[in-house]
Parts: sequence; C-alpha cells; structure tokens
Amino acid sequence: MKTFSLRKEDVKREWHLLDARGQVLGRLAVQAAKLLIGKHKPNYTPHIDNGDYVVVINAADVRVTGRKLKQKMYYHHTGYLGNLKELTLAQMLVKDPRKVIWLAVKGMLPKNKLRQQRLGRLKIFNDDQHPYADKLKNND
Repeated sequence: MKTFSLRKEDVKREWHLLDARGQVLGRLAVQAAKLLIGKHKPNYTPHIDNGDYVVVINAADVRVTGRKLKQKMYYHHTGYLGNLKELTLAQMLVKDPRKVIWLAVKGMLPKNKLRQQRLGRLKIFNDDQHPYADKLKNND
C-alpha cells in the first residue's frame, strides 16, 4: 500500500454551522479548531490546509464554567511604557463576545504558517443572523 498525501488541488471545503448558545467556551473552540484544521476528514494531511469553513452563531450566549468570568484575564500592551491593559472575561463578553471565541479558537490551532489562513475561515456572529445561509444549506 502507498501512503496517501493530499495535494492543494484536491482540497474540497465544506461549511459548518456551530451554535454557541449554552455551549461551554472551551468545548466549542475545540470543535471549531478541529473543523478548521480538517482533522475530521479521512484525507487529513498535516502540511496541507484541508480545513472547512466554520460559522459560529449566538456568540453572546456562550457559557463558561467555574469562576472564569471574574478570574480569567485578557492582556494586551499598547506599546507605551506601563500600558499593559487587562480585561476580565466578563468585561470582554460585554465589549465583544466574538473576540472571546476567536481568541479561544486561535489558541487551539497549531502555531505555524497555516494558522492565519485557518482563522480567516472562521466567521463569528453575536446573534443568529449571518450572510452565509445559502452556503450552509448546500451542505446540510
């Protein structure tokens, strides 16, 4: 038997819809990352971007467990001395719930040259309205 290796020309992308309402953030991010990488496909090849498109709806209704709403911190630096900004998960969910899911999925993707391409196929919406309904109906 020969080992099968996927080529770029043979990649076929599908569209998947994930509903975040009531789902735990980490488990939702794992599902999205697996679909973006393409590990659910039988012809998975690590060095080829074989993943699918993922549409996440109801991002504002995502759930977290434990005390993460108060204890989990997000940091970013403005570039100026002493300007390390920090926000709790609760503050981030109020400010932009899409970014919380995006950062969770980003952290679960491999840190390589394919990560930005994969994140480009992740579409996140705060409610259930999205412009990809026609693409999703073709695959369901």
